[in-house]
Amino acid sequence: MATATAVATEKLGQTVLDRIGNTPMLRLDRIVSHLPGITLLGKAEFANPGGSVKDRPASSIVRAAMDAGDLGDAQPERALLDATSGNTGIAYAMLGAALQFPVTLCVPASASPERKKMLHAYGAEVIFTPAGDGSDGAIRKVRELYSASPEKYFYADQYGNNNNWLAHYRTTANEIWQQTDGTVTHFIAAMGTSGTFMGCTRRFRELNPKIQCISMQPDSPFTGLEGLKHMPTAIVPPIYDPTLADRNIWAETEPAYAMCKRLGREEGLLVGVSAGGNVNTALQIAEEEHAAGREAVIVTVLCDGAEKYLSERFWTED
Repeated sequence: MATATAVATEKLGQTVLDRIGNTPMLRLDRIVSHLPGITLLGKAEFANPGGSVKDRPASSIVRAAMDAGDLGDAQPERALLDATSGNTGIAYAMLGAALQFPVTLCVPASASPERKKMLHAYGAEVIFTPAGDGSDGAIRKVRELYSASPEKYFYADQYGNNNNWLAHYRTTANEIWQQTDGTVTHFIAAMGTSGTFMGCTRRFRELNPKIQCISMQPDSPFTGLEGLKHMPTAIVPPIYDPTLADRNIWAETEPAYAMCKRLGREEGLLVGVSAGGNVNTALQIAEEEHAAGREAVIVTVLCDGAEKYLSERFWTED
């Protein structure tokens, strides 16, 4: 039985970890106002305490490591080590500060200035890798560090850790199902680690195999869609299964940027570039469904907010 003090404390507020998940679903009505019969919804993952969808896999990975005694009180000197383009690193750094374990991250030097400042503010140790090498260069550096001193680190390996996609299988997909009353017909998510798409798709296959699950990737390895992977030329994440997607759509950078600006000016939502790419891809699917005379409830992921990208020039360009 809970003590009176514990009950009183719970009523006073939540911890950072308690705030991860159960994010809102937002209607993007103006984006599809010309398409009667189409509902377009965005899962507002920027509402997580670390500001992105990556709070989910990061907390899943950290909880599993602490339960196994690989991190935290059982290994107080051991640092969490991983490669990140930014958002997972911010989530790790936030959790490290909240739970008091050290965090060492390898990050491409091309990460936005805002992300770099946030990592510093949380107290993480950051090792920057060449910008041109992207996230793959950060992965190679992490492997080098871990190989040299495995006793110093818990290598979280977000790209190969099953707790990444399991976070979305257990939470994100079920929230979407509940928030749409099971009416979702299409799900669209971008490919970074691929965890969001893998986890949600596996769960949707169980809930309703008729849901169309569509992945989105940048159309080339040289992209302005920070954090996303062009799988044909990248180090492919071990958790990625290319057979799961009903379809893949190749996304260009400029239309994703344009959609970010459009969402700000038409929906009052300032979101990041991967979210812009997701919504632009969802709009493409919406137009196809409308042209075929079908109604649809299309859900995509608003991966993070715009605050980490406002130094990008496209916001002020006409």
